[in-house]
Amino acid sequence: MSTENEAGQVPAAPESGAESVAPERGELSKAALPAEPAAPAAPPVPPAEPPTAVLPAVPPATDGIPAPASYREVAASYSEAAADPYATPAADPYAAPAADPYAPPAPVLTAAPGQPQPDPSQAHAQQPYQGAPQTAQFPQYAGAVPQPGQPGGPGGPVWGAHVPVPPPAERKPRGMGSMVAAVLVAALVAGGVGGGVGYWAARHEDNSNSTTVSSSSDPKVLDRAPNSVAGIAAKALPSVVTIEASGGSESGTGTGFVFDKQGHILTNNHVVAPAADGGKLTATFSNGKKYDAEVVGRAQGYDVAVIKLKNAGDAKLDPIPLGDSDSTKVGDATIAIGAPFGLSGTVTTGIVSAMHRPVASSDGQGASASYMSAIQTDASINPGNSGGPLLNANGAVIGINSAIQSAGGGGGDGQTQAGSVGLGFAIPINQAKRVATNLIATGQPVYPVIGVSLDTQYRGEGAKVTENGNSGNPAVVPGGPGDKAGLKAGDIITKFDDTVIDSGQTLIGAIWQRQPGDKVTVTYTRGGKTSTATLTLGKRDGDEKN
Repeated sequence: MSTENEAGQVPAAPESGAESVAPERGELSKAALPAEPAAPAAPPVPPAEPPTAVLPAVPPATDGIPAPASYREVAASYSEAAADPYATPAADPYAAPAADPYAPPAPVLTAAPGQPQPDPSQAHAQQPYQGAPQTAQFPQYAGAVPQPGQPGGPGGPVWGAHVPVPPPAERKPRGMGSMVAAVLVAALVAGGVGGGVGYWAARHEDNSNSTTVSSSSDPKVLDRAPNSVAGIAAKALPSVVTIEASGGSESGTGTGFVFDKQGHILTNNHVVAPAADGGKLTATFSNGKKYDAEVVGRAQGYDVAVIKLKNAGDAKLDPIPLGDSDSTKVGDATIAIGAPFGLSGTVTTGIVSAMHRPVASSDGQGASASYMSAIQTDASINPGNSGGPLLNANGAVIGINSAIQSAGGGGGDGQTQAGSVGLGFAIPINQAKRVATNLIATGQPVYPVIGVSLDTQYRGEGAKVTENGNSGNPAVVPGGPGDKAGLKAGDIITKFDDTVIDSGQTLIGAIWQRQPGDKVTVTYTRGGKTSTATLTLGKRDGDEKN
């Protein structure tokens, strides 16, 4: 499809043999008409010939008044009346030169197939040289000037000339070519309109009627609300520390936060484990101040630890408020603060994705696993976030960030983990607070127990009591809470109060959410029969020795 503008093409010459009517030309007298100004110079055309004069159209007859003769006829009549009969007639500057009888015949012009044959007499008038597009030149008269599109005007027919009817365009089958062309044109037009509107709007912009609002530079206006993420982070960050622990061949970095005004810092056990046996332990605040620290107590099963700052009399200790993890609901907003990959003071946000998620994690160094009934969040948690606070929308701590599930599988927060995939787990703060209080008071954790050993190889529904016990321990401890409730070896526990038990990990996590002395209802099956029993939780002091 041609991209030329059809309005700018030169009209085809009349076919050979078609009648061409030229205006009559009389002899013009210099006395009869005023001299005409010279026509503007036209672009050179080979061969050079005088241009054909184009005169204004004669007005049509109106109100019964006959139409006057052509301008040339009127001029000729005046000229004949005033001319000297003995004078030589004046030459008509617009007359065509006399034909030379000895001149060779005019060259034959051929048009493209399907187009009318050009008139040789119009060879130069209708076939401009291949140069810049020509513009028709019109002599200036005192009368009306031809307007574009009118007879005698640009784009209009020549006065007195026969206008040929163009041959019908060859119909071509519609296909993808025309469809593509139409799409391209539409796109260009749309772009042009959009650009034009944008340019017009830019040129005609009136700032006095603008509805935009500029940001204020007033610091008071930029103050964030206390319950915004920025407000919560600004308040909590000074109470979050980056912990570095090293001892022997092990070292690591984690996070902790101020638990009380006495300088106790709450964190994960696996964060401080490398320095637990005489290693070096430091805590650095967001203002850059670093303090040596010591381990007060740690609970491997809960993955909770408490450390205390040394010589921290000048430290500004503002404990972060503790929330109520039991009232936390799925969908609540969360804010995690920590030092992922050593990047201290990193703040990420998300929501509570799930509650009471059973998680068993390990530090990867061969230590016994930790169990938790965790708060799951999609806030970004990475290696180094361990021990940091998980806050709610009020800025209160609802959990301690402890473990992640990476794309490669496995849990924990060891340095071998790939990073966050939106599956982070935090120890509920109600449990962590109780454990920390015991650690500060006695240096030892206290665990609630039911007095039975579980079969870790069992893959069915529920948690199965072993048939023969584990590590020399009986399946059911004689006189223990389970024995008193009537549990026996091989029983399968399916429910612990309102928590459905689908594995041994889920049962341990549910038990450790309680305190020694709590009464619970246990549902179990034996020989295909389901029974329930009331059980009072016992206790165990300290972690089990491997």
